[in-house]
Amino acid sequence: MNSKITAMTDPRPIACQPHNHQLCIDDAVASAQRICKSKGARLTPLRKQVLILVWQSHRPLGAYTIMDMLAQTSTRRVAPPTVYRALDFLLQYKLIHRINSLNAFLGCPDPGNVHQNYFLICRQCGIATECLDNSLGNSIAQVADSAGFQVKEQSVEIVGLCPRCQAGPKNREPGQ
Repeated sequence: MNSKITAMTDPRPIACQPHNHQLCIDDAVASAQRICKSKGARLTPLRKQVLILVWQSHRPLGAYTIMDMLAQTSTRRVAPPTVYRALDFLLQYKLIHRINSLNAFLGCPDPGNVHQNYFLICRQCGIATECLDNSLGNSIAQVADSAGFQVKEQSVEIVGLCPRCQAGPKNREPGQ
């Protein structure tokens, strides 16, 4: 069964399933190109390369890890401000998210739609997945409203074990 069909029939988040990461990367780049074109923004080669690195796995990456990965693919070192500018651009256009507790970045699977940031983070293998379910946001809005509080932004990070780590090492992909 191909990974796209499995992803559609498996209720677990795609990050928690064996799948072809290249499809995630291709979708992310296509979305980025479409969004940048519609907003008159430039997806420079470096910005695109940073986006690709963020999407290579479903593990959040820190800026210095990204910088090291860029150095491996180039003969010259990329300075921290350059990497941070690329990350700021990707954040501005909602192509990636920042996971505050990890000071790291994760690709956004739905960059064309405005949504809050809710993440499930596996403490064992390090994958993170974004929850695209509105029920948590509705509950937060209800609690805030009853307290007379106006929510401007929110980020919820839930740490636990992904389905593969719960099932044990035999169910993890190689390298996880």
